[in-house]
Amino acid sequence: MAGLHVISSAFLKSAVRPDQYPNHSLPEIAFAGRSNVGKSSLINALVRRKKLVRTSSTPGHTRLLNFYTVNDAICLVDLPGYGYARISRSTSRQWKPMIETYLTGRTNLKGVVVILDARREPTRDDLDLLETLKKRSIPALVVITKMDKLKGNQRRERPHHLKMLLCEHGITPVPFSAVTGEGREGVWKAVLNTLNHVPASGASGSELHGEGLVV
Repeated sequence: MAGLHVISSAFLKSAVRPDQYPNHSLPEIAFAGRSNVGKSSLINALVRRKKLVRTSSTPGHTRLLNFYTVNDAICLVDLPGYGYARISRSTSRQWKPMIETYLTGRTNLKGVVVILDARREPTRDDLDLLETLKKRSIPALVVITKMDKLKGNQRRERPHHLKMLLCEHGITPVPFSAVTGEGREGVWKAVLNTLNHVPASGASGSELHGEGLVV
């Protein structure tokens, strides 16, 4: 299966609660992960734009649900990062129900990209998220970011190691680097494969996997 040829991408809106979500029928793919894991850089690389999603050197910068359309056919949703120790407990308590409400109640949601840092082991938060998605039958994709930080044998061994850790979820992680572009096509293929196996009301088959939609 070919990847997606991105013709257009745009910021749609930010939201905190369901009545602020976009009123559309586009299928949505959410992006979740620990703060500073490279979530914004991943989305920017997927759409081939450097500043569609604002990146920050300060973890915990994303505090809203941010919606972005791609080709007017898919909506990518950037969720606030979790697990950053310097985020206040009050802020963390606000984010958790905001994210859970979206994940458990949004009918447009067709899958979640869970992002892991290639240099780190999955945290309890990462594993809890994957377990929640599994229990609710929400397709989960795992992307290993910052592969350019690894050298030699690490680059070959790390994806296999993480695959073994996630074997109970039946997930094969996709290695990715926003610096080199490695894995971009693989991520799009995984996303499109998810959309093509889950009923999606907002985009026709030709828009998602038809002739000419290649990376």
